[in-house]
Amino acid sequence: MLGRRGVKLPSVSDPVLIRADGTFLYTFTSVVDDIESAVTHIIRGEDHITNTGVQLDIVSALGTNPSKFTFAHLPLLVDQDGGKLSKRLEGLSLRALRQDGVEPAAILGYLARLGTSDSPEPLALPALAESYDLSRVSRSPARFDIRQLLALNRRVLHAAPFDQVRDRLPAAATLAFWEAVRGNLDLLSEARHWWHVVAGDIVPPVQEDQADFFRAALAHLPPEPWSASTWSGWTEALKISTGRKGRALFQPLRLALTGEEHGPELAALLPLMGQERVGTRLRLSVL
Repeated sequence: MLGRRGVKLPSVSDPVLIRADGTFLYTFTSVVDDIESAVTHIIRGEDHITNTGVQLDIVSALGTNPSKFTFAHLPLLVDQDGGKLSKRLEGLSLRALRQDGVEPAAILGYLARLGTSDSPEPLALPALAESYDLSRVSRSPARFDIRQLLALNRRVLHAAPFDQVRDRLPAAATLAFWEAVRGNLDLLSEARHWWHVVAGDIVPPVQEDQADFFRAALAHLPPEPWSASTWSGWTEALKISTGRKGRALFQPLRLALTGEEHGPELAALLPLMGQERVGTRLRLSVL
């Protein structure tokens, strides 16, 4: 917090409370609302310090004791490079963050620790409220770093149960799918891509130099039903057959089956794809 502050009202120009068209301005209406709502504590940015002095004078004029209110003014946020964080930055609106798949728990956990030396935690709202302490907020501007918010969002998603996200996943997505992909998501919206990978028709990149290897992979493709152990059994047979191991064994298969160089564990994805889809993608990779 910024500590005790004072405003010399004689040096402040008379505030405009009502526009010429008869509409009321924030300076007046927020005071009326706070009085009517029995608000006791008001926390806002340091750019409102002068407003606070004026509004306390309005409180008195309306017949209310200003001592009923306790104010705290916090330093304004800056971006990760130290520049001013514009209110018009659409990418950081709650609507934009929600549409991108940033979880409410991540936003709350990040904001509750922003400006303090405490690490952000994805705690439930009651726990955040109980542990929140204004005295721990620095007097220096806090940096809003979207990378830190996304890191916290990853933690939230990695721990999220299927029932909590089911209605925001593709309609046919299963518990097995969610458990397979959640550890690789930065945003929930990315789950749709991985659903397309396991249940859709992707065209993997052609790997002409891997033709012989993919033919061997097709020849050793296990019969269904498939389980979590299918991947290890299949790749072990390929290792013995081709002499490959490590990256030379796994990376061409990942690229052929998912179209990506990185992603969820193939041991979990393979049963979701099924033998027909896996075989088709191996063949497409050598066309």
